[in-house]
This record gives sequence, C-alpha cells and structure tokens, in this order.
Amino acid sequence: MAVLDHKRRAEPALKVVPPPAALDLRAVRREVDAALTTFLDGKEQSAPGPELPPLIAQLREFLAGGKRLRPLLCVCGWYAGGGATDCSPAVRAAAGLELFQAFALIHDDVMDASDARRGRPSAHRALAAAYTAGGGPASRAEEHGLGAAVLLGDLALIWSDELLHQASLTVRGSERVLPLLDEMRSEVVYGQYLDLQTTGRLSDDVESALRVVRYKTAKYTVERPLQIGAALAGATPGVYAALSAFALPLGDAFQLRDDLLGVFGDPREMGKSVLDDLRAGKATVLMALAVQRASRSELRSLRARFGRRNLTERDAEVVRSILERSGARQAVEEMIQTRRDEALASLDHAPFPAAAVAALRDIAGSATARHA
Repeated sequence: MAVLDHKRRAEPALKVVPPPAALDLRAVRREVDAALTTFLDGKEQSAPGPELPPLIAQLREFLAGGKRLRPLLCVCGWYAGGGATDCSPAVRAAAGLELFQAFALIHDDVMDASDARRGRPSAHRALAAAYTAGGGPASRAEEHGLGAAVLLGDLALIWSDELLHQASLTVRGSERVLPLLDEMRSEVVYGQYLDLQTTGRLSDDVESALRVVRYKTAKYTVERPLQIGAALAGATPGVYAALSAFALPLGDAFQLRDDLLGVFGDPREMGKSVLDDLRAGKATVLMALAVQRASRSELRSLRARFGRRNLTERDAEVVRSILERSGARQAVEEMIQTRRDEALASLDHAPFPAAAVAALRDIAGSATARHA
C-alpha cells in the first residue's frame, strides 16, 4: 500500500491506455470478489486472537450472494471518467464500497429486526445461533446476537475505509475521492434517519417518501459509486454532471422497484419475507399514494394493518388488494418507467466511452427489472 503524506508531491506519469471495447460486468464482479477474499484472508491471518476469525467468517457469509451493484457502478465510473484498461484502483475502491454496504445492511437488519437477508439468517440471528451452539446460554442469545452484529457492522465500516484508502494511491487521488466518500456516508446516514423517523407513520406525503429514496438509495447506491470511480480516473467536471444526470433518476427507480418487490415480490427470489416492510410500517411512496387514493373504508383497513408486528399473509393480501385497486401500484410502475427513461436518455449525449455507456444501459435495465 502506498503511504500518503500531507505534502503535495508530483504525480507519477500515467501511461495512456485506451478503454476496452466492451465491459465484461461478470468479470468485474469476479475481480471485486477476489479483492474482498484477498483482503479478508489477510485479516484472518493477522487476527490478534482465535475469537476474530469466526467473526470474519460471518462477514464472508454475509457478503456472499450480493448483487455487487455499487462495485459495478464504481468500475463503470472509472471507465466513464477516462480510466485506463488497468482498473485495479477502481476494483479496490469497489470492494471497499461493498464492505460499506455490508456495514449498512447489518445495522439496518438490527434496526428493522429482520430475520433474514439474501435467503439466510440475518447477521444478528446467525451470531445468536452461533453463540448458543458454542455453549452460550440461550437466555443471552438475542442480546449477544444484536451486540455482535453491531460490532460486525462496525468492523465492515472500518475495513471498507482501509480498502478505499488503498485505492486512492496518490495525494491528488485522495483529495478527489475522500470528499465524495464523506458526502456518501453522511447522505446515507441522513437517509436512514429520515427512514427511521417516518417508519410507522401512514402518510400521504409522497414528497417526504421521495426524499428518503433520494438520500437513502439514489445518491448512495448509484450517484456516489459512479463519481468515486470517475474521481479515481481523474474525470472532468462535465463527466460528474453527466453521471449525476444518469444516476439520480435511476437510483430513484431502483428504490421504487425495491419498494414494490418488498410487498409484491417472490420471497424465494428476494431472499427475505415480503411481510417485513408492512410489519415495520415502511413509509414508502407506494403507501403514500395508496393513502391519497384509497376510499375511507380502504384507509381504515390500511391503518388497521400497517406497521402491525403480527401481520399475517392474509392481512398482507388485503393490503395488496388495496394497493392494486387504488392504482398506487400502477402509479409506482409508471414512476419507475419515467425515471428509467430519463436515465437512459441522459446517456445519449454523455461524454463517456461507448463501452461505459453500454454497461450503464445494461445495469439500468437489470436494476429496475420486475423481478428480485
């Protein structure tokens, strides 16, 4: 790892290498996975005691199966910003972003009391089970699982910082990337707090729900990863503006799709229950539109079920039927389509290499698809 000091020094001359004719997103994902494996192998080998490797094993398990959307976008940002064929700095940054996502999801599952993630027990549930399997008293299992999951999330956050710092390499690269990283972290916490404040409140405030979408997802999931990759490549201001024009509507569409899947999706494809959002009382755009459009009797029915921890599948079917009849589901579908079209149209004149444009179009389609 290059050592960064506080004195500006001359940047090394870069050999200009043309971007590839096409981006192999599957290969990018494999490279990111390899970077994560190598990094965690090193942490395991240097662990100060025998207690840490099992925690690292839990982090490996948690990381398995993720879509790697943020890492893919980070590498696309590298090429969009004029990065060379050797995208190893972007891959390291991308791996760091995936560790940051692990931190966010582990803590999110604790806050939402979620039992499952990606078809497996959520981290706090898995750590509770491991505690009792190791001889710990069952009476402390839940408490241990929650505490250990908070620490596991903290560890993922700290290690994401290590990987991201390794990617910056030079003083100038660090100066370009770290402000974006700081903004991303602040924005996602702000979005999470907005989400926390509105959860459990059945409201017709679509604009408030859209603000949660913008900060919790659109900027964090799409805009900042693209910009971080572009910053590593030394992109021009015009590239940043074009990336935002693509990222923000796509990020909105991505979260709107996720909200629909959270109620209407197939739990086998989702890897988690489709009752979680209704039980938690998530104040989504979908629910706000339903409140605006529902009849008085439908609104009473929604209020009787929204945010109920013991909500059953039969209750959920009642809610789904209201979301359908009120037109809320169709309205969200139209919002997704409009925003996806806006994102794709922005690529028509974006100052990106053709390979980056093609990859971004591919990602836009998969991120807003009707399935999990």
